[in-house]
Amino acid sequence: MSWGLDGVTVRFGGDVALDDVSVSVSPGDIAVIVGGDGAGKSTLCRVLVGLTPIESGVVRRPERIGFQPESSGVWADLSVAENLEFVASAYGLESGPAGRRISYLLEITGLGTARDRLGRNLSGGMRQKLGVAMALLSEPPLLVLDEPSTGLDPVSRLELWSMIALASEEERAVVATTAYVDEASRATTVLALDEGAVLAWGSVDAVLAAMPGRIYETAERAGASSWRRGRAWRVWSGDGTAPSGARETTPDLADVVTVAALTRETRP
Repeated sequence: MSWGLDGVTVRFGGDVALDDVSVSVSPGDIAVIVGGDGAGKSTLCRVLVGLTPIESGVVRRPERIGFQPESSGVWADLSVAENLEFVASAYGLESGPAGRRISYLLEITGLGTARDRLGRNLSGGMRQKLGVAMALLSEPPLLVLDEPSTGLDPVSRLELWSMIALASEEERAVVATTAYVDEASRATTVLALDEGAVLAWGSVDAVLAAMPGRIYETAERAGASSWRRGRAWRVWSGDGTAPSGARETTPDLADVVTVAALTRETRP
């Protein structure tokens, strides 16, 4: 059993938002979609939950999905508890089980002491955690989170990913988008997008192994196939030849995505 997209293409007018994109996630797995602004991440989420029509391809989804949009989905004029109660009523959950589920979610999110605080008065991290809790309320088999960690401080990001890991441990399939490539290391599978096109797809190990050439580190910029990393420069050599004065380094996911983008730009 798995859910996702098979060869999906989406157009808005003459612009391609997703170009023959495939992604699959099974219960207990986490698929992380990586890309910058305009990569197609939000479109992919909206297609997966049935909010955006497709031009071609196949969408596989369960009957019940938990969805957190990029805006967090929290109602500003409702308290934390009221946000959760409203979602419970929308799903038609009985008051007893819904109350127990809400208490559990308030506990794991650490929002119990803020249950009476209005959504507009929550910090960014608290708002995002509440959004995830709302998406989890109906115990969906598939959880779709659109950039849940954007704008959060490092501690809030860790707390949020702990919630996502817990959802995975509960055998929920999770699809999460992010602009932070380092978060993809937490995934079972990774999909990197650029302007709607697939740059890389597969397990973290498979994506790393599939990168052509080698990565080197230098003290200065070494041509178009180099990029800044801290105080040093990373350089990609397609044929593996080492630039003058460079030392080879082990590539990470950020390097692989950068190389994939570089090779796409130079592809005929």
